[in-house]
Amino acid sequence: MARSLAIKCIFLAFLLLFCSTHSICAKPNIIIMMMDDMGWGDLGVLGQPAKETPNLDQMAAEGVLMPDFYSANPLCSPARAALLTGRLPIRNGIYTTNEHARNAYIPQFVVGGIQDNEILLPELLKTAGYKSKIIGKWHLGHQPQYLPLQHGFDEFFGSPNCHFGPYNDKGTPNIPVYRDGEMAGRYYEDFIITPTGESNLTQLYIQEAIAFIENQTRSNNPFLLYWVPDATHTPLYASRAYRGTSQRGLYGDAVRELDDGVGLILGKLKELGITKNTFAFFTSDNGGALVSKYHGGSNGPFLCGKETTFEGGMREPAIAWWPGTIKPGQISHQLGSIMDLFTTALNIAGIKPPSDRIIDGTDLLPNLINGTVNINKPIFYYRGNEMMAIRIGLYKAHYWTWTNSIKEFDKGVDFCRGENVVGVMTHEQMNHTDSPLLFHLGRDPGEKYLIGNTTEEYKGVMPGIMAVVSDHKKKLIPGEPQLNMCDGSVQNWAPPGCEKLGDCLPVPPSHPHKCVWNH
Repeated sequence: MARSLAIKCIFLAFLLLFCSTHSICAKPNIIIMMMDDMGWGDLGVLGQPAKETPNLDQMAAEGVLMPDFYSANPLCSPARAALLTGRLPIRNGIYTTNEHARNAYIPQFVVGGIQDNEILLPELLKTAGYKSKIIGKWHLGHQPQYLPLQHGFDEFFGSPNCHFGPYNDKGTPNIPVYRDGEMAGRYYEDFIITPTGESNLTQLYIQEAIAFIENQTRSNNPFLLYWVPDATHTPLYASRAYRGTSQRGLYGDAVRELDDGVGLILGKLKELGITKNTFAFFTSDNGGALVSKYHGGSNGPFLCGKETTFEGGMREPAIAWWPGTIKPGQISHQLGSIMDLFTTALNIAGIKPPSDRIIDGTDLLPNLINGTVNINKPIFYYRGNEMMAIRIGLYKAHYWTWTNSIKEFDKGVDFCRGENVVGVMTHEQMNHTDSPLLFHLGRDPGEKYLIGNTTEEYKGVMPGIMAVVSDHKKKLIPGEPQLNMCDGSVQNWAPPGCEKLGDCLPVPPSHPHKCVWNH
């Protein structure tokens, strides 16, 4: 017995020594690259006529293209919370109940943020020895208790909010940029975005990503890189070398620079010889912002855009890449969601998802490796506190429809670029629960031709869909809504580290009030 134990200990010691110098024993690295407001139709491989994304197109050629992949929400903060928790926003609390079916996010005057009782992906990966870094936009709360390093990330370079501005630092402070747990400066003051949209921020984000990959590889640490640049969110920006290089104006310039960033990141993996031990995934947080017209992205053939639960608001570009594990040049029609990245990443790391809560994400790895399709997987389309629609297979049923109010529309706020599908695109919230609007997304990806509720097709499909919805709602326990309260005093007046920079601004008196969400 003693001899057997000694042999086992010697073997384990040898294995540890071997694995410390050989990547074959290392847990796979994970890279999630999520863009901001980039549309499904912005990639050349998905039909963008300018063909200005050669690196993403190559990534698709080397991996799996997923044309049926979705966000969990048509707006930024809820989508990001869903990815990192594997849970719908209505479960993780990043939504509002101030009014029915209203989109909400976390600008700097919102009081709430991601809660401590939510378990984020980097927290779980840390238990398996992973080092993690977020580069770009966090958007899950800017008060100290909500920042990335409080929720599992080891490193942070970027901002807690969107790069809106410039502000005068009196009524509203300029947004801070953080280096780990402390601010390193502010947008428009230390990190410049010019009025014409010139900025080197994307280059900084690329450099940070490459340095992180090099450092963790040198240290033999498995890593999570969460790369979330925001150049394609208005106000748009691109560096000088990319300005004026796209057929698509400044938006296209930003896309081209991000595409090159993807190429440089994947190129660094190849240079270091770690491609076969690295899973990478590219996607976007929500559909292109058609309200921005030519300053926004393309959603291809799909109806409407960001802020809506039509296809253009929630269907995303998506590419999975893992040389040696995922066969190149594949197309998967598996329905997928950004929440699936949570569960897939855990499986890659050999970690079981939390069992004390409902996890909405499912593991995509079997589908990506084996080419299988789970035809029963549902996609739920939420707007605020309401399930607006559901997709199962090729059928999509709208239980509620709403673009935006006629008041906002008359002000020029148009989420649907002048399209008008009568009875489907509505400026009042319309409840179709008793007889949902049904579309076949294979024959009709643009959601323009209703399947009549008296047809045999409708009668054959809807009972199954209704049963899934009924089960979903029966099991749903909404989280405490975090986006109900606003207060000017919680803005970025005095972020951690401001005293070292001499950049702490006076904090005004607190005046909490209910947030107003127009959409």
